[in-house]
Amino acid sequence: MSDHEHVTAVPLGPFQTNAYIVTGPADPSVCWIVDPGMDPGPLVHLIHDRGLTPQGILLTHAHLDHIAGIPDVQAAFGELGVRLHELEHRWPGDPELNLSAGFGLPISIAEPTGSLTEGDQLELAGLIWDVSHTPGHSPGSVTLYCAEIASLIAGDTLFAGSIGRHDFPTSDGEQLFDSIRTKIYSLPDETRVLPGHGPETTVGQEKHANPFVRP
Repeated sequence: MSDHEHVTAVPLGPFQTNAYIVTGPADPSVCWIVDPGMDPGPLVHLIHDRGLTPQGILLTHAHLDHIAGIPDVQAAFGELGVRLHELEHRWPGDPELNLSAGFGLPISIAEPTGSLTEGDQLELAGLIWDVSHTPGHSPGSVTLYCAEIASLIAGDTLFAGSIGRHDFPTSDGEQLFDSIRTKIYSLPDETRVLPGHGPETTVGQEKHANPFVRP
Protein backbone atom coordinates (compact mmCIF):
# COMPACT_ATOMS: atom_id res chain seq x y z
CA MET A 1 0.00 0.00 0.00
CA SER A 2 1.22 3.49 -0.76
CA ASP A 3 -0.39 6.50 0.87
CA HIS A 4 0.04 10.08 -0.31
CA GLU A 5 -1.95 13.21 0.18
CA HIS A 6 -5.56 12.44 -0.74
CA VAL A 7 -4.79 9.28 -2.78
CA THR A 8 -4.07 5.85 -1.31
CA ALA A 9 -3.14 2.85 -3.45
CA VAL A 10 -4.26 -0.61 -2.31
CA PRO A 11 -2.92 -3.48 -4.47
CA LEU A 12 -5.54 -6.22 -4.83
CA GLY A 13 -5.80 -9.78 -6.05
CA PRO A 14 -3.61 -12.04 -8.17
CA PHE A 15 -2.83 -9.26 -10.66
CA GLN A 16 -1.90 -6.82 -7.86
CA THR A 17 -4.18 -4.22 -9.37
CA ASN A 18 -3.96 -0.83 -7.68
CA ALA A 19 -7.31 0.25 -6.32
CA TYR A 20 -7.32 3.86 -5.14
CA ILE A 21 -9.04 5.59 -2.25
CA VAL A 22 -9.44 9.28 -3.12
CA THR A 23 -10.24 11.95 -0.53
CA GLY A 24 -10.22 15.74 -0.39
CA PRO A 25 -9.38 18.50 2.09
CA ALA A 26 -12.84 20.00 2.50
CA ASP A 27 -14.38 16.86 4.01
CA PRO A 28 -11.90 14.13 4.98
CA SER A 29 -14.72 11.73 5.89
CA VAL A 30 -15.82 11.01 2.29
CA CYS A 31 -14.03 9.21 -0.53
CA TRP A 32 -14.22 7.75 -3.98
CA ILE A 33 -13.14 4.24 -4.81
CA VAL A 34 -11.28 3.87 -8.11
CA ASP A 35 -10.96 0.41 -9.73
CA PRO A 36 -12.02 -2.00 -6.98
CA GLY A 37 -10.28 -5.10 -8.31
CA MET A 38 -10.28 -8.74 -7.32
CA ASP A 39 -10.38 -9.79 -3.65
CA PRO A 40 -11.13 -6.28 -2.31
CA GLY A 41 -11.11 -7.24 1.38
CA PRO A 42 -8.04 -5.10 2.20
CA LEU A 43 -9.66 -2.10 0.48
CA VAL A 44 -12.92 -2.54 2.39
CA HIS A 45 -11.11 -2.95 5.71
CA LEU A 46 -9.00 0.15 5.16
CA ILE A 47 -12.03 2.29 4.33
CA HIS A 48 -13.77 1.02 7.47
CA ASP A 49 -10.66 1.57 9.59
CA ARG A 50 -10.40 5.17 8.42
CA GLY A 51 -14.08 5.80 9.03
CA LEU A 52 -14.65 6.89 5.44
CA THR A 53 -17.97 7.03 3.62
CA PRO A 54 -17.63 6.16 -0.09
CA GLN A 55 -19.48 8.47 -2.46
CA GLY A 56 -19.11 6.36 -5.59
CA ILE A 57 -16.97 4.06 -7.71
CA LEU A 58 -14.99 5.31 -10.71
CA LEU A 59 -13.54 2.90 -13.27
CA THR A 60 -10.58 3.65 -15.51
CA HIS A 61 -11.74 0.76 -17.72
CA ALA A 62 -13.73 -2.45 -17.45
CA HIS A 63 -11.26 -5.33 -17.46
CA LEU A 64 -11.72 -8.14 -14.96
CA ASP A 65 -8.96 -7.08 -12.59
CA HIS A 66 -10.37 -3.56 -12.24
CA ILE A 67 -14.07 -4.36 -11.76
CA ALA A 68 -14.37 -7.76 -10.05
CA GLY A 69 -14.60 -6.31 -6.55
CA ILE A 70 -17.60 -4.09 -7.24
CA PRO A 71 -20.21 -6.51 -5.80
CA ASP A 72 -18.23 -6.97 -2.57
CA VAL A 73 -17.66 -3.24 -2.21
CA GLN A 74 -21.36 -2.55 -2.71
CA ALA A 75 -22.24 -5.28 -0.23
CA ALA A 76 -20.05 -3.48 2.31
CA PHE A 77 -21.09 0.11 1.61
CA GLY A 78 -24.45 0.01 -0.18
CA GLU A 79 -25.46 0.54 -3.79
CA LEU A 80 -22.80 3.03 -4.77
CA GLY A 81 -23.03 4.63 -8.18
CA VAL A 82 -20.53 3.33 -10.72
CA ARG A 83 -19.14 5.52 -13.51
CA LEU A 84 -17.36 4.24 -16.62
CA HIS A 85 -16.80 5.50 -20.17
CA GLU A 86 -19.86 4.83 -22.31
CA LEU A 87 -17.88 2.76 -24.82
CA GLU A 88 -17.54 0.08 -22.15
CA HIS A 89 -20.93 0.19 -20.47
CA ARG A 90 -21.72 -3.34 -21.66
CA TRP A 91 -18.40 -4.79 -20.60
CA PRO A 92 -18.99 -5.51 -16.89
CA GLY A 93 -21.81 -7.86 -17.87
CA ASP A 94 -19.95 -9.59 -20.72
CA PRO A 95 -17.21 -12.07 -19.70
CA GLU A 96 -15.69 -11.97 -23.19
CA LEU A 97 -15.35 -8.20 -23.28
CA ASN A 98 -14.13 -7.83 -19.69
CA LEU A 99 -11.60 -10.63 -20.35
CA SER A 100 -12.73 -12.73 -17.40
CA ALA A 101 -13.73 -15.64 -19.65
CA GLY A 102 -10.25 -15.79 -21.12
CA PHE A 103 -8.75 -16.14 -17.65
CA GLY A 104 -11.21 -18.90 -16.70
CA LEU A 105 -12.89 -16.63 -14.15
CA PRO A 106 -16.08 -15.50 -15.92
CA ILE A 107 -17.87 -12.65 -14.17
CA SER A 108 -20.97 -10.72 -15.09
CA ILE A 109 -21.99 -7.71 -13.03
CA ALA A 110 -24.42 -4.85 -13.45
CA GLU A 111 -23.89 -2.07 -15.95
CA PRO A 112 -22.59 1.23 -14.56
CA THR A 113 -25.02 3.90 -13.44
CA GLY A 114 -23.16 6.81 -15.03
CA SER A 115 -20.47 7.78 -17.51
CA LEU A 116 -16.99 9.28 -17.48
CA THR A 117 -16.53 11.48 -20.54
CA GLU A 118 -13.69 13.52 -22.00
CA GLY A 119 -13.75 16.95 -20.43
CA ASP A 120 -15.78 16.02 -17.35
CA GLN A 121 -14.73 17.78 -14.17
CA LEU A 122 -15.54 15.82 -11.03
CA GLU A 123 -15.44 17.44 -7.60
CA LEU A 124 -14.80 15.64 -4.32
CA ALA A 125 -14.33 17.48 -1.06
CA GLY A 126 -12.72 20.52 -2.60
CA LEU A 127 -10.58 18.87 -5.29
CA ILE A 128 -11.37 18.90 -9.01
CA TRP A 129 -10.47 15.87 -11.13
CA ASP A 130 -10.41 16.19 -14.92
CA VAL A 131 -11.43 13.19 -17.02
CA SER A 132 -9.49 12.42 -20.21
CA HIS A 133 -10.45 9.71 -22.67
CA THR A 134 -7.22 7.77 -23.29
CA PRO A 135 -8.10 4.80 -25.52
CA GLY A 136 -5.65 2.14 -26.61
CA HIS A 137 -5.38 -0.44 -23.85
CA SER A 138 -9.16 -0.56 -24.16
CA PRO A 139 -11.53 1.64 -26.17
CA GLY A 140 -13.04 3.34 -23.12
CA SER A 141 -9.95 3.80 -20.98
CA VAL A 142 -9.85 7.10 -19.08
CA THR A 143 -7.39 8.89 -16.83
CA LEU A 144 -8.21 11.19 -13.90
CA TYR A 145 -6.04 14.27 -13.30
CA CYS A 146 -6.02 16.65 -10.35
CA ALA A 147 -3.86 19.71 -10.99
CA GLU A 148 -4.06 20.92 -7.38
CA ILE A 149 -2.23 17.85 -6.07
CA ALA A 150 -0.34 17.19 -9.33
CA SER A 151 -1.62 13.62 -9.59
CA LEU A 152 -2.87 11.43 -12.44
CA ILE A 153 -4.70 8.15 -11.91
CA ALA A 154 -3.63 6.44 -15.11
CA GLY A 155 -5.33 3.04 -15.15
CA ASP A 156 -3.51 0.67 -17.50
CA THR A 157 -2.47 3.35 -19.98
CA LEU A 158 0.99 4.13 -18.62
CA PHE A 159 3.18 2.38 -16.03
CA ALA A 160 6.59 3.06 -14.53
CA GLY A 161 8.90 2.11 -17.39
CA SER A 162 6.16 0.42 -19.37
CA ILE A 163 2.78 0.87 -21.05
CA GLY A 164 -0.55 -0.93 -21.10
CA ARG A 165 -0.95 -4.11 -23.10
CA HIS A 166 -2.33 -3.54 -26.57
CA ASP A 167 -2.54 -7.13 -27.80
CA PHE A 168 -6.11 -7.78 -26.66
CA PRO A 169 -8.82 -8.01 -29.36
CA THR A 170 -10.26 -4.65 -28.31
CA SER A 171 -6.89 -2.89 -27.93
CA ASP A 172 -5.24 -0.50 -30.38
CA GLY A 173 -1.51 0.20 -30.08
CA GLU A 174 -1.49 3.34 -32.19
CA GLN A 175 -4.32 4.80 -30.11
CA LEU A 176 -2.42 3.94 -26.94
CA PHE A 177 0.77 5.68 -28.12
CA ASP A 178 -1.24 8.72 -29.17
CA SER A 179 -3.10 8.85 -25.84
CA ILE A 180 0.15 8.81 -23.91
CA ARG A 181 1.84 11.45 -26.06
CA THR A 182 -1.07 13.86 -26.31
CA LYS A 183 -2.96 13.40 -23.04
CA ILE A 184 -0.30 12.36 -20.50
CA TYR A 185 3.04 13.70 -21.74
CA SER A 186 1.40 17.11 -22.12
CA LEU A 187 0.95 17.33 -18.34
CA PRO A 188 3.58 19.02 -16.14
CA ASP A 189 6.71 16.91 -15.62
CA GLU A 190 6.22 16.84 -11.85
CA THR A 191 2.81 15.16 -12.16
CA ARG A 192 2.67 11.91 -10.18
CA VAL A 193 1.46 9.04 -12.34
CA LEU A 194 -0.53 6.54 -10.28
CA PRO A 195 -0.85 3.43 -12.48
CA GLY A 196 -3.15 0.45 -12.44
CA HIS A 197 -0.26 -1.86 -11.53
CA GLY A 198 3.14 -1.36 -9.96
CA PRO A 199 4.82 1.68 -8.41
CA GLU A 200 4.06 5.29 -9.12
CA THR A 201 6.23 7.39 -11.40
CA THR A 202 6.16 10.91 -12.83
CA VAL A 203 5.37 12.33 -16.24
CA GLY A 204 8.90 13.71 -16.49
CA GLN A 205 10.49 10.37 -15.69
CA GLU A 206 8.45 8.56 -18.34
CA LYS A 207 9.05 11.21 -21.00
CA HIS A 208 12.76 10.86 -20.36
CA ALA A 209 13.16 7.11 -19.92
CA ASN A 210 10.10 5.10 -20.94
CA PRO A 211 11.43 2.74 -23.64
CA PHE A 212 8.05 2.24 -25.35
CA VAL A 213 6.74 5.76 -25.93
CA ARG A 214 8.88 8.87 -26.30
CA PRO A 215 7.41 12.38 -26.67
